[in-house]
Parts: sequence; structure tokens; C-alpha cells
Amino acid sequence: MENFEIIEDKTLELTFEVKDESHGVCNALRHILMQDPDVEYAVYNIDHPLTGKPQMTIKTKRGKRPRAALKKAAEELQKESSEFKQLLDEAL
Repeated sequence: MENFEIIEDKTLELTFEVKDESHGVCNALRHILMQDPDVEYAVYNIDHPLTGKPQMTIKTKRGKRPRAALKKAAEELQKESSEFKQLLDEAL
């Protein structure tokens, strides 16, 4: 995946960069991750609002893997986005 780069991959912590994205996707993903009881924290940072690439860090609780939490959150975000698109299509 060329728009996604792993920066650091530890047992309980994953840091990655998302190219060509902004606060919208990162904040939505962070929000879903923070609802997961297996996630200790999920944060992201963009160094510069115009040229920076978002870096997100996910820290999970003992025995849980951040890659699994990310996959689960991404699937949930995709589902919610599809549902929202369907509601919007029906309304318009």
C-alpha cells in the first residue's frame, strides 16, 4: 500500500503515516479506536497543516495487538461511511 507507511511496529504500539489524508479521516479513525476497550490510546499528529502527513500511534492493552485494533476500526469506519453515503443518497 503506497499511501500507508509503518514507522514503528512494537508488540503493543503501532505508529504509521497516512499519505494524502487529512484531519477528517484520521480523527474519525481515532474516535472509533478510542471506543475499543482493547485500545489504551490512539493519537495522531500533522506537523504542518498544508504539507504535513498525518502520523498516528495506537497503543493497546496487554495481550492485544494494535494491528488487529486498526483493522477492526478501519472496517467499522468503512461500514459507517457506506451507511452515511446510503442515507445521503436516499435524502437527495
